[in-house]
Amino acid sequence: MSLAEKQRQLIEDLNLIPDVQERLSALTSYASRMRLDPAQQLEAHLVPGCVSRVWLHGELRDGLTRFDCEAESPMVKALAAVLCDLYSEATPAEVIEVEPDIWQQCHFSKMLTPTRLNGLANVRRMIREKAASWV
Repeated sequence: MSLAEKQRQLIEDLNLIPDVQERLSALTSYASRMRLDPAQQLEAHLVPGCVSRVWLHGELRDGLTRFDCEAESPMVKALAAVLCDLYSEATPAEVIEVEPDIWQQCHFSKMLTPTRLNGLANVRRMIREKAASWV
């Protein structure tokens, strides 16, 4: 499945939940599945420009990306984990090319503060930069 198809499927699955607030709450499951080794919670892995501290680690395994994160805030961790999960198991070229459409398509952009949306943009930027270093 391509990264674009993976994102489309995620959006369709989330939009099965009719209430936007419940849909947003469903994202917390991503946070519980995401574990970043404390040894990877280094200053070098901090996402710049986030109010809550967010650590992002990425690696390339057999030509496919793998991203993990940790954050001080549970909601921030859930949102960052969605991006990590979305962009994991893709080629670096796909990661660079496919922008996250989930925030608009699931109507989360109306529920999230501008500060949170800016933080998510910074997480996306760091994911893209890591992928660009692997091509």
